Amino acid sequence: MPDASAFDGSTALRPARLALFLATAIAAISTVAPLLWMVSTALKGPDEVFDMNLVPERPTLDNLLYVFTKVDFLRFLWNTFFVSSTVTVAALFFHSMAGYALARLRFPGREAIFLAMFSTFLISLPVIVVPLFMLVRALGMLDSYVGLIVPSIFNAFGIFLLRQFYLSVPRELEEAALIDGAGYWRIYWSIILPISRPILSALAILFFLANWNAFLWPLTIASDQKLWLVQVAVASFRAQYVASWNYIMAASTVVALPTLVLFVIFQRQIMESIKTGGLK
Repeated sequence: MPDASAFDGSTALRPARLALFLATAIAAISTVAPLLWMVSTALKGPDEVFDMNLVPERPTLDNLLYVFTKVDFLRFLWNTFFVSSTVTVAALFFHSMAGYALARLRFPGREAIFLAMFSTFLISLPVIVVPLFMLVRALGMLDSYVGLIVPSIFNAFGIFLLRQFYLSVPRELEEAALIDGAGYWRIYWSIILPISRPILSALAILFFLANWNAFLWPLTIASDQKLWLVQVAVASFRAQYVASWNYIMAASTVVALPTLVLFVIFQRQIMESIKTGGLK
């Protein structure tokens, strides 16, 4: 006969599992519902925008055509892609070197430098946006791609994560390379970077998405409309088209699509970056 205690235990777990399932379902619906409503509104005509039906009665692509033909949205997309890609590549290059130096090289003040970098986690962009703006203005980088890119390269999260990864790399690899006559740069380029591909891939996705969705700094630094990024452009639609939510949702759908595609394709790498603690 089955063990009565085991039967009672499994029976007791059912309400807990049901509650967990319901909580997960509610969270999933709460996350997906705004996206579905955004796409639905993007396909509605002006007279149907505020209707409560999720499926449009008369779907139309006129809103998307308007965004791409009446507004210079392709330029905004190109600006965002160029800035996001450049920041990502530069950040991975400099962050990997900084992480390797803080993990392996011995020099005075190493721990103090690391703690100073790590402490920037406590400082959000709105706190430093005014002094950062004044610095960029003094350097003559207002209304330029340089002003959009350079201040966005440094990220303490990337340096911290790469440092922790490099601390787990076996020292025997470097010692063998040193015996063969390789210098630190050769070790970094030929050994450290190749074994860092998984975490660098994950960080590349996170950095690209973060800069693709950036709003506050591009809004602060670029007054020239030719340098607008997509988030600033979408925000301007609300002031320009007060009641045209169909245009706003159409532009938002176009902006959100690349981030959704990247997350679906590379979600495994993103999760790996969160739990990476060493070599497998």
